[in-house]
Amino acid sequence: MRIAVDAMGGDNAPLEIIKGSFAAAAELGVDVVLVGSTEEILQCMEKAGIGNLPKGVEIANATQVITMEDDPAKAVREKKDSSMTVMLNMLRDGEADAAVSAGSTGALLSGATLTVKRIRGIRRAALAPIIPNENGGCILVDSGANSECSAEYLVQFAFMGSVYAKCILGCREPRVALLNIGEEESKGTALQHETYRLLKTASENGKINFIGNIEARDVMMGKADVIVTDGFSGNILLKSMEGMGLYIVGQLKKLFLKSLKNKLTALVLKKDIYGLKKAMDYEEVGGSIFIGITRPVIKAHGSSKANGIKSAIAQAAKAVSSGMTDEINASLEDIRLIMTDTE
Repeated sequence: MRIAVDAMGGDNAPLEIIKGSFAAAAELGVDVVLVGSTEEILQCMEKAGIGNLPKGVEIANATQVITMEDDPAKAVREKKDSSMTVMLNMLRDGEADAAVSAGSTGALLSGATLTVKRIRGIRRAALAPIIPNENGGCILVDSGANSECSAEYLVQFAFMGSVYAKCILGCREPRVALLNIGEEESKGTALQHETYRLLKTASENGKINFIGNIEARDVMMGKADVIVTDGFSGNILLKSMEGMGLYIVGQLKKLFLKSLKNKLTALVLKKDIYGLKKAMDYEEVGGSIFIGITRPVIKAHGSSKANGIKSAIAQAAKAVSSGMTDEINASLEDIRLIMTDTE
């Protein structure tokens, strides 16, 4: 399996990208292609005291970089030799099985859509991160790719998210819920009302396991395996959870350093505290897949360090071996019938 990685994208590129890619090649048994300036990558390795490229890692040269300040769609069109564009071209041409980047989300979405292409019949690709909950994790679709959505988009997100949960989380019959301001069917705007109606019909026909609305406070309690929403609301939910996680970890640190007694307590609970911190750490998940693209494209967190990049590569490898694209293709007829029968 060959994973192409954007070596120049993200806040900590290229050093942390290099380190994470080396670790992935050594620990996961995948081949990694670092896409970026060969000269800069080698110079970075030298400064960090890293020797030759390890087994399973190679470099594909790219002379340009898409920055966070660039207009996403324009940059993809004009920076033909950027690390991100070259990476996506490799994926399109079958020179890689999946792609990973910590660079601009907008540019990666535009590039994946224009270059790698959406699965035929899917209206919009969506960001689908795995977020922690009481049962280990659930899928959030969408978390930022589409700020405005139609009911059809949300129905497709639900079906794709259900497939992803089966293939990646191992859920036999994923519970799909619609993010809303209350559990009652009458809650929300016209968009939520229409989406609820369509998903309820799909559930009654045995096409999906829709359990109704879910409030944001219940997401982490493990009440659903797939959370469906528009990208605007989903991004607010995701960033709020990330912020709360950082806040809780920070407050615990202050608490345990407050006195000798607390320090001793922290020492006794060290293993459990580390487990809690790890469960809330986005670097352990690695990133979000652009679900609905013909080949796996993973968006790693912009501030990812080596462990986050390694985790993103592991996520990409799992997506490749899962066969989820074929499963999504198999569900398209069910989606079409639901949309047609309820018009």
